[in-house]
Amino acid sequence: MAQVQMNSPHRSNRLLAALDDEDFAHLEPHLDVVDFQRGHVVYEAGETIQHTYFPHGVVVSLVTVMLDGKSAEMATFGCESLFGLVSAFVSRNSFGRYIVQISGTASRIELDQMHDAFRERPKIQQLVLRFTEALLAQTLQSVACNATHSVEARCCRWILSTRDRWASDELPLTHEFLSEMLGVQRSTVSAVTRTLHESGLINQSRGVITITNRRGLEETSCECYEVIRQKFSQLLPASMP
Repeated sequence: MAQVQMNSPHRSNRLLAALDDEDFAHLEPHLDVVDFQRGHVVYEAGETIQHTYFPHGVVVSLVTVMLDGKSAEMATFGCESLFGLVSAFVSRNSFGRYIVQISGTASRIELDQMHDAFRERPKIQQLVLRFTEALLAQTLQSVACNATHSVEARCCRWILSTRDRWASDELPLTHEFLSEMLGVQRSTVSAVTRTLHESGLINQSRGVITITNRRGLEETSCECYEVIRQKFSQLLPASMP
């Protein structure tokens, strides 16, 4: 069996870190580290998926883009997750646009290698299936959230979820990017973040939002933040901070 590097950068992803040494050693020779910058589109809707990615610090959103150019976020991927596999078991076509929210690195493996590991390694298969269920729960909750909850509550949820993945209270987020993720006008985001700032929940500077009152932010957020968090904790306890 190949020797496992305990300090491997690939272990920065919590799913890869949750694998036992034997299963990780099966994947490690096929993994390489790639760097992503904010705004980079990893896959467009309908594009053929070539690789599966395990994020480290990078945060990536899956968004649906309408014919008029408007977009809405359906799922978010950070160090607790993977992307480029669940939608590629049959068609290998991307469900939507995968766009980088926050710059960072990820481990990458060719899709065929990941398919082989899924078939040959039962524990890897089980981990992927657990993640798939958690992702489905996140996506369905996001659909309901977008349809029923206020922009302010959704914005708080989004900031908290991003903070969990980024592991810092200082988030490199612009109003323009938030508006794209929430599917609203930039002016609406500016009004909401101004209210959160005046309430003492966040501070704002150019391109950065800093959480100053996490408890208050959680109280202002909708129920979806905790629902999604609990689902990931239930199915993937090793992947949670």
